[in-house]
Amino acid sequence: MHAFTRRLSGVVAATATLVFTAAAAVPPADASALAAPPEVLPRAETAALFDDDAGGNANADDPAIWRNSADPDASLVVATAKEGGLRVYDLDARQVQSVPAPEAPGADDAPGRFNNVDLVHGMSLGTGATDLAVVSDRGSDKLRVYRVDGDRPHAPLTDVTDPSAPWIFSGSQDEVNEESTAYGLATYTDSVTGRSYALVSQNATTHIALLELTATREGTVNYRQVRTLDLPATFTMPDGTKWSPCGEPGEGPQVEGMAVDPETGTLFAGQEDVGIWRLRADLRGRPVLQDKVREYGVPATYDEASDECVAGADPGFGGARVSADVEGLTLLEQEDGDGYLLTSSQGDDTFVAYDRERSDDYEYEGRFRVGAASEALDGSEECDGADVLAEPLGSRYPNGLLVVQDGHMAPEDGDREATGFKFVDLADVLEALDD
Repeated sequence: MHAFTRRLSGVVAATATLVFTAAAAVPPADASALAAPPEVLPRAETAALFDDDAGGNANADDPAIWRNSADPDASLVVATAKEGGLRVYDLDARQVQSVPAPEAPGADDAPGRFNNVDLVHGMSLGTGATDLAVVSDRGSDKLRVYRVDGDRPHAPLTDVTDPSAPWIFSGSQDEVNEESTAYGLATYTDSVTGRSYALVSQNATTHIALLELTATREGTVNYRQVRTLDLPATFTMPDGTKWSPCGEPGEGPQVEGMAVDPETGTLFAGQEDVGIWRLRADLRGRPVLQDKVREYGVPATYDEASDECVAGADPGFGGARVSADVEGLTLLEQEDGDGYLLTSSQGDDTFVAYDRERSDDYEYEGRFRVGAASEALDGSEECDGADVLAEPLGSRYPNGLLVVQDGHMAPEDGDREATGFKFVDLADVLEALDD
């Protein structure tokens, strides 16, 4: 038997309301049988963030790459730092702006906590087409929206969140404080209607909401709920038994990493302890479980004293490629529909690539690890979030860029656990996947 730790995230109930289909794209296999993946090395890293009072409770989580079309060398990376708000970096990984998360509305209330970030391009706010950084604020259960302005190099982000923006999953501040709030995030713009949307998952549940982003006359951005969906929380195994991922009592198997293919309107959603789902981005139709984590189907019991799930024997129902948690889904878009879906296999510190094309059945294409370039510039461990852009970014990254979160920056400062982001040349990633 073995034990694994579950992260605290609030107590809620979860229900499954949709039938699911399990795809047989990847047969189960012993993880030890997989060859060691090729390594790619980072070219740069951000300064470490520290999740303590001295560090402003900043904890690196999720990045988004914004390309400055007028000056690609001046492109930016916008990244979440949880209670530390947002950080904006240049292509040398130097910080150019820090945006604080909102303060708590009351003495006993939770402060803002920025979890995931994604971009919307060319939304009209009355003054012309505008690029936006959209953030899931886990502490406030809202979306926060920032205009991205490349002509303001030292302060490119401006808050344009409408003051009347509603809670997403909560009905009162008391419910917000229970932390069953906005968590994962992905955005997309409908190619037919031109309308922009955010897909937001709920912490510690299987719930996903589709929100339409709306511009106001005042030049701010609001949103309205279109529909919701619940992924399953309980699964029938090949031997007929029922299985649910282990967690704290009342806690469901949550979704965080999400990415949308804008050409096909397909949402890929990572249910952390289950696997990768594929479904329509408008949340209609039937989700398909594209690949499962290796731990899928392993029985486990939550031990309150240790805050750990104690696992039993592996019945062999899991997948072959990804170790829980599934995190950091991002779409590598190339011409003519080519490209990859990349996901962080957090349990073994690797990244797994699947073919982006439906005609190729989203097949497995390979994996790689972001290793250490030097003693000072280490690799990526327990990666939470990632973003990739296959477009030229000036002289530094003419072939594109992959940015990944590092859950254990080295060297750490004594007992202070450090997190940050690594910048990887996309050419190195593509070469690794071609090996």
